[in-house]
Amino acid sequence: MTFQTYSLFVLSIIMIYSGRVENRLNLLQLQDDIDKLKADFNSSRSDVGDGGPIFTGRLSNWTERNEKRIILSQIVSMYLKILNNTDQSKAHVRNISEELYTLKQSLSDDSKKMEYLKNLTELQVNDLKIQRKAVNELFSVLQKLGDTTSSSKRKRRLVQRQCKC
Repeated sequence: MTFQTYSLFVLSIIMIYSGRVENRLNLLQLQDDIDKLKADFNSSRSDVGDGGPIFTGRLSNWTERNEKRIILSQIVSMYLKILNNTDQSKAHVRNISEELYTLKQSLSDDSKKMEYLKNLTELQVNDLKIQRKAVNELFSVLQKLGDTTSSSKRKRRLVQRQCKC
């Protein structure tokens, strides 16, 4: 897969999962803008393919729509950071940035979820107060986990019953 195709593929995935695919979005115009951006970055060099894809490879590990939206919100943020370091006087850079910024707005709740996950991993589990609070909440957490596990099992059973294979 060429880098050009790869870029359009990633952008399409982001837009589909963000619910942003509308008539207003002109993928052909974006493709032209992305082609110009690739020229700016000299992305046709042979080292671009080294190590495989950066974003789409990671997306395959996420199966649920909501999970993908969380990851895509971070990917959009990464693209915006990349574009912030480029020449904003170029029309194609501004066009892509505007589209990505609009997508980021539609994914803002998902960015907050990602921040929550990040904060969760930074909890000081050696802190006695945090340990006490966590133990106090353990039964509720296990209950919620049981609810999600049993609901997915019910869905599978319903699908198996409905299937007349």
